[in-house]
Amino acid sequence: MRYLFLLFVIMPVLELYVLIRVGQWLGAWPTVGLVFLTAAVGITLLRQQGFSTLRTVQARLEAGELPARQLVEGLVLVVGGALFLAPGFITDIFGFACLLPPTRRRMAAFLMARGVWLVQAGVRQGAGPDVRTGPFQPEPFRPERQGHIIEGEFERDDDPRP
Repeated sequence: MRYLFLLFVIMPVLELYVLIRVGQWLGAWPTVGLVFLTAAVGITLLRQQGFSTLRTVQARLEAGELPARQLVEGLVLVVGGALFLAPGFITDIFGFACLLPPTRRRMAAFLMARGVWLVQAGVRQGAGPDVRTGPFQPEPFRPERQGHIIEGEFERDDDPRP
């Protein structure tokens, strides 16, 4: 609850303060232009990094592996993109941190190491976090271990409907 207070009350006040200070230093119109410029650069980066992450996810899936880290990175990208929707320089800085590959990878690794993301592929029974050994380590997803698929049709004989 305390974090929501920080997010919705303190953050806008800090953003407003920074915008006013930058506006005093640069002037009103250059500050507005800078806000639009950072948003445009951020959206361009988001698009580029999003497509790159999507290609990596597809390649891992085609190789039969579970792209857990890439999926968490994708979520960090979404958060970074959302931060660019709020006008201001503080959220833009955090947005850029979410979009740049080195910091994005560190954020994803932090989230996964803390056990925030528990991804289960359903490959084996009992997969999950172990309090003695640390965070969840997913096994690679291997479709060939799932058995054979038999296609066909069926009809229920005990159906009470006419």
